[in-house]
Amino acid sequence: MTNSNTTSQVDLSTQIDLSTSIGKLQLKNPILVASGTFGYAREMERVVDLTRIGGILPKTITRDPRPGNAPWRTVETNSGLLNAIGLDNDGIDYFIANHWPYLSQIGTDVIVSIAGKTQQDFYELTSKLEAVGNVRAIELNISCPNVSGGVDFGTDPKLCEEVVAGCRKATTATLLAKLTPNVSSIATIAKAAEQGGADAVSCINTVLGMAIDWRKRKPILGNVVGGLSGPAIKPIALRCVYQVSRAVKIPVVGIGGISNIDDVMEFLVAGAAAVQIGTANYYDPTISVRLVEQLEQTLRELGASSVREIVGSLTIPQNK
Repeated sequence: MTNSNTTSQVDLSTQIDLSTSIGKLQLKNPILVASGTFGYAREMERVVDLTRIGGILPKTITRDPRPGNAPWRTVETNSGLLNAIGLDNDGIDYFIANHWPYLSQIGTDVIVSIAGKTQQDFYELTSKLEAVGNVRAIELNISCPNVSGGVDFGTDPKLCEEVVAGCRKATTATLLAKLTPNVSSIATIAKAAEQGGADAVSCINTVLGMAIDWRKRKPILGNVVGGLSGPAIKPIALRCVYQVSRAVKIPVVGIGGISNIDDVMEFLVAGAAAVQIGTANYYDPTISVRLVEQLEQTLRELGASSVREIVGSLTIPQNK
């Protein structure tokens, strides 16, 4: 493992290994794009070389089509974005018939994101994706903060373990559980996901927040509350990745306010094996490809020849 103070450069002729592993999934690099921020990827193909990205997570899919929440759905905040989209999507059957044929041929790994109101929803969705035959990875969105009518499986260790275990029985694909920061101990939830059979955990989902029009004395979001993302939540996400990576043996995927190469490096050093770019895609759709390019040069300057050398390499001073 590389010392964090390393400053020597790796020779320019040395091949930098950007690959990383998430369960059985071997990613070409650790830069992924987060669900809900990249559409179904087709929307981005004219501006982004999709084959350069380590992996793509399309919009979260539910059992039935969802129109999403009433407006307003988004509110820009200081250093962030508050959203209550409500999982607007076409439903699993439409996704398999119309989106998956394209996604399965784009030249990089695709991790399908699913969400359900009940445990049975999750099992049914997972089973349908398993039947497709070539879905290699599934992210269980057990932590969306702006959907009413269902159980928040990401806040209860027992329920988290149960839903992951049921999905584990239904598929051979790599399973990721996406965790919420809106709990007292995210490490406890992560351990429950690991116990249930998750191959990795993604953290964090958005932080619960609210916006108010004080003149009208009304909430701005149609859902009243929503999820805060963007640079404002990065310190929270870093803390969660650090805590979770030391509580579980499975890989951690870091999410939350990542907008430049320094952010990427901080998450990797804190313990993330890969990262997902979310809100930054809205104002810079090409950021993921640029980060891949910058990552190789940054590792070279650091004196590291692979991503694996720096994952979890944070040094904590010992109290005297």
